[in-house]
Amino acid sequence: MSASDSSAANTTGAAKRAYVRGVFTAIAPRYDLLNHLLSLNVDRRWRRQAVKLLGWEREPKGLYLDLCAGTLDLAATLAGEPGFAGRIVGADFVLPMLQRGRNKSAAVIPLNADALELPFSAAAFDGATVGFGVRNLADLDQGLRESARVLKPGARFVVLEFTTPTRQPMRGLYLAYFRRILPLVGRLVSKHTTAYTYLPESVLNFPAPDGLADRMRLAGFRDVSYKTLFGGICALHSGVRS
Repeated sequence: MSASDSSAANTTGAAKRAYVRGVFTAIAPRYDLLNHLLSLNVDRRWRRQAVKLLGWEREPKGLYLDLCAGTLDLAATLAGEPGFAGRIVGADFVLPMLQRGRNKSAAVIPLNADALELPFSAAAFDGATVGFGVRNLADLDQGLRESARVLKPGARFVVLEFTTPTRQPMRGLYLAYFRRILPLVGRLVSKHTTAYTYLPESVLNFPAPDGLADRMRLAGFRDVSYKTLFGGICALHSGVRS
C-alpha cells in the first residue's frame, strides 16, 4: 500500500472527504458486483438483518433515512419489505453511486447530500440506517450527531459496518483475505489501483464495536447495543434517539 492510501485511511477532514468521494466515484460502475462477489453474497443477508432491527413496523407509512446510501441497496431492501408503505430518502455525497441505484425502488428518493451537513430539519425521520458507510466519514462523531439531530425522539438508528475479528483462526484468515485477496480482485474488476487497498485499511483503522457503541451514546442515542456477524467480520449496532 502506498503512503497516500495509508494516510487516507487514517486522516479526517477535507482530505479524507475528497479522497473518499474520488474513490467511490471511480468504482461506482462495478460497486454492486464487487460487493456481492467479495462477500459471497452474504452482504444481502446482512442488509435484511439491519432492516429487521430497524423496527419499521411501528411506523410502516413513515419517512426513513438511509445515510451513506451508495447504490441504494439497503434502502431498496427496506422498501421491498412486505407491508412497508413509507418512503426512504437515500442520501450520499457521491452522485455517481446514487445514479447507479436510482431505479431500484420507487419508494426510495435519492438525494446528493453530505452526512455531516444534512439538509433536513430536526426530528424529521422515523428511523435511519447506514450500511458500510460510517467508517468513510471525515468526522465520525459529527456524522453520528447529525444522524441523531434529524431523527424523532424514540426513533431507531441502525449501523451495519465491517469490523475486525478478535479470535483466531478467523482473525488470521480475515486479515489475509483483506490484505491480499480483496485488493487483488478489487483491482482486477474495478480497474482502480488503490480503492480496494483503502477499503480494508479503513476497516482496520475504524473503532472496535465497543468504541462505536460508546460514540453513539455520546452523540445522543440510548439503549445502544450491537452484535457481531459471520465470525466477527461485521457488526450490527442499534440505538434509540434520546
